[in-house]
Amino acid sequence: MNSRQAQEMLMLYRPGMDDAQDPQFAEALALIKDDPELAEWFVQHCATYVAIRGKLRQIAVPAGLKEQILSEQKAHRTNVWWRRPALLAAAAVVALLIGIASVWLQPPGQDSFSAYRRMMVRTALRTGYTMDLETNDLKQIRAYLAQRNAPADYVLPQPLEKAQGTGCVALTWHGKPVSMVCFRSGKPLGPGIKSDLFLFVIDRSGVSGAPPGKAPQFTQVSKLMTAGWSQGEKVYLVAASGDESFVRKFQ
Repeated sequence: MNSRQAQEMLMLYRPGMDDAQDPQFAEALALIKDDPELAEWFVQHCATYVAIRGKLRQIAVPAGLKEQILSEQKAHRTNVWWRRPALLAAAAVVALLIGIASVWLQPPGQDSFSAYRRMMVRTALRTGYTMDLETNDLKQIRAYLAQRNAPADYVLPQPLEKAQGTGCVALTWHGKPVSMVCFRSGKPLGPGIKSDLFLFVIDRSGVSGAPPGKAPQFTQVSKLMTAGWSQGEKVYLVAASGDESFVRKFQ
């Protein structure tokens, strides 16, 4: 089970009502310990569920509703229920809360930076992927990405300018072009591994919730440490195997 599958399962979890030991939820809940983003979402999910449940309990039943329903059943009347102001108001509140819940309780935005970061890390970790272009010439990499309409006017941090490039991939994220530039960090690599340091570049308009400035934000995602920042109209993400101090060397 991955993080996305866990989120979909935990969407059904009702705090205070469901058993955390229930096999239906146990595996998804276990992933929370090793996934800070999933844990943060789950805390919000539970808090929102409790808040909405409390609001629903506060909705007053219109006076005389029970008697009115019973009398209408006996008389077989056909009055449309939603024309009555009291019932209409109650229905409007319920509809509003359901609408809020559909937004608050959904998994993190599909176009959010956190979702983008997870997907790029999965791309970097994917075994056997083939680069579109294999070269150590960073100018050729830029030219190739430009030909594919992927971001090519990115600004490389000085350490990456000096790093050994290995190639690139032109990706897309929700229809927006992404440049993946591959490097070698200088550490020994295992058999068949061509790169262990990756830079992803996307336009700001292509992802929401990105880091606001040049100060990198470090986050461990799966087996890779990531650093994300924004500069100009671009959002940058570096991913590598190592701790924060190691990734800082390439900022």
